[in-house]
Amino acid sequence: MEAAPPPLEETLVRGYVRLATDAEHRRIDLELRALDITLATLFGLIALPIALVLAVIQLAASGRPILYRGERVGRRGRFFEMLKFRTMRPGAEGRIGQYLGEELVQATDAELTPLGRWLKVSQLDEIPQLWNVLRGDMSFVGPRPIRPRFFAELAQELPAYWQRLVVRPGLTGFAQVRRGYETSMAEKLAHDLEWIADRSVRLYLRTVIVTGFRVVAQVFGRRN
Repeated sequence: MEAAPPPLEETLVRGYVRLATDAEHRRIDLELRALDITLATLFGLIALPIALVLAVIQLAASGRPILYRGERVGRRGRFFEMLKFRTMRPGAEGRIGQYLGEELVQATDAELTPLGRWLKVSQLDEIPQLWNVLRGDMSFVGPRPIRPRFFAELAQELPAYWQRLVVRPGLTGFAQVRRGYETSMAEKLAHDLEWIADRSVRLYLRTVIVTGFRVVAQVFGRRN
């Protein structure tokens, strides 16, 4: 009996891995990785008490699971499990998985729990991704992680989309700092490609600092 062929998204991702692997790799990537490890360790120690409190509140408010675990496409097309505090009702992933772009934003908003809504606005739901950074799945700065199925769709619509595989996906990025969730995928890709082309320690630190100010403002109720 013949084995079933791999899913289309897996096939397409693998097809772009060679291009990403053959792309230019710079010394700056080693420097940024060192910064990732340093900052993830520092912020992880600071955030640990907050994470424990949030985990207890999450368990009391909406039960298990405390964490959301989702498959994402990483550097060179390697799939990894991205971690977040769960912000939606159990089973929401199956109900909204078909959506993309603005439809996904609306469907996600309808599934948010009261605690999850605050976690998402404050971006504290992403604290567990510090573990992804330490593991090397992600960086502090880079294109946001994307599901394999969506990668396959967007790689067909946007010819340059494969270039996101050159770098690790990020906790934050140019697209998130400059615009927001309402930005089109083509516009987000333009910002991501700018980061990939011009990435440096200065841009990395500037993006992290701007993101930090935004998170503090959102936690204390100030929205842009």
